[in-house]
Amino acid sequence: MSKPVPKLRQTLDVFPSPVEEHPGILLRDPFRYSEEILIIPPALVGCLRMMDGGHTELELQDYLSKLVGQEFPLAHIRGFIEELQSCGFLETAEFEQRRAHRHAEFAAAPFRAPAHAGAAYPDDAASLRETLEGWMLSLIPPRTEPIIGIAAPHVSPDGGWECYAAAYNRLAGMRDELRGKTIVILGTSHYGEPEKFGLTRKPFKTPFGTIETDTELVDRLAARATDAVTMEDYCHVFEHSIEFQGIFLQQMLGNDFKILPVLCGAFVRSFLTGRAPEKEDGLRRFFESLGEVAESHRDRLFWVLGIDLAHIGRRYGDPMDVAAETGVMLEVREADHRRLAHVCRNQSAEFFESVHPEHDPLKWCGFTPLYTFMQSVKGARGNVLKYDQWNIDEQSVVSFAAMEFSEQ
Repeated sequence: MSKPVPKLRQTLDVFPSPVEEHPGILLRDPFRYSEEILIIPPALVGCLRMMDGGHTELELQDYLSKLVGQEFPLAHIRGFIEELQSCGFLETAEFEQRRAHRHAEFAAAPFRAPAHAGAAYPDDAASLRETLEGWMLSLIPPRTEPIIGIAAPHVSPDGGWECYAAAYNRLAGMRDELRGKTIVILGTSHYGEPEKFGLTRKPFKTPFGTIETDTELVDRLAARATDAVTMEDYCHVFEHSIEFQGIFLQQMLGNDFKILPVLCGAFVRSFLTGRAPEKEDGLRRFFESLGEVAESHRDRLFWVLGIDLAHIGRRYGDPMDVAAETGVMLEVREADHRRLAHVCRNQSAEFFESVHPEHDPLKWCGFTPLYTFMQSVKGARGNVLKYDQWNIDEQSVVSFAAMEFSEQ
């Protein structure tokens, strides 16, 4: 009797192979349950589509045999399945044990380790400082009126450094002003549970040292918005949208501050129904709770948003290649600025109406941190310091912006 084939995990990253001599698709695990990366050759890509929990080994063999015009060895199919399983890419009991182990490791860890040091940025303090200084000194700091927060990209610093510099140069000269304060970092949760906010009490380690977390405010949010909060959210392990802000903050301010790290999950129900996010009970309670924190600790807080904007091109499911600042990306630029104008005026209703139709064809991953900020800090007004686009690969573009926020 033919064995059923386990289901392929739906939470894997899937990209076209970047290796010219090895065409096909690349599979990797964004959750880092596995560090393996596999390139699946074109002939086997169709098998992945059949790994839905409803097909058998013989059905995969029949598919491949018709594809190649001769009988495909069953042993090769079983070897392919075993390789996927050993990497943790299939929904099996073995994977469930692997996942539970990783979650338990993070829960027991005394700190949140730097996940992207040595890859997205240098992993030693001297090299990191030299790199960031080079970026910061290349731009003149913008105007010096008082601000309550900034927004910066979370794209790879190599690609978005000009916008990072434009945002964080706004903190030049604020070291004494921000000493001892808590910086609320609202970051995109790219893989977190929808309608949830991921919190952690853990301090964040970077090559510059340890950033302490304001556990008092974490506990306050967790207690008042329980059903909208995931405590010790495992997504903090690998998520970059907060980590990148941490190193820039340390570069500008040293280590004499605390953070309130909040990962903002997607507002899926609002996009499906067209109802404003605050109409969802859990989201509304979180907005209200964070708003109470913002009001009662007004003099103690500063705000940082880790956001990117549009994601266009084949990497993101679009049927065309795109290049920054040309062709369709000029239309994207105009649409991005129309949306940012609503953010600057704190028009949350208009902002939502500009994003949710057709489930957002621009794929703004920074929508949830921006909307959370607008709902929680009602009087804030924004100003765009710099806007940019970057080809993350030859076929796809990410857009992003640097912003500053002030009180009305």
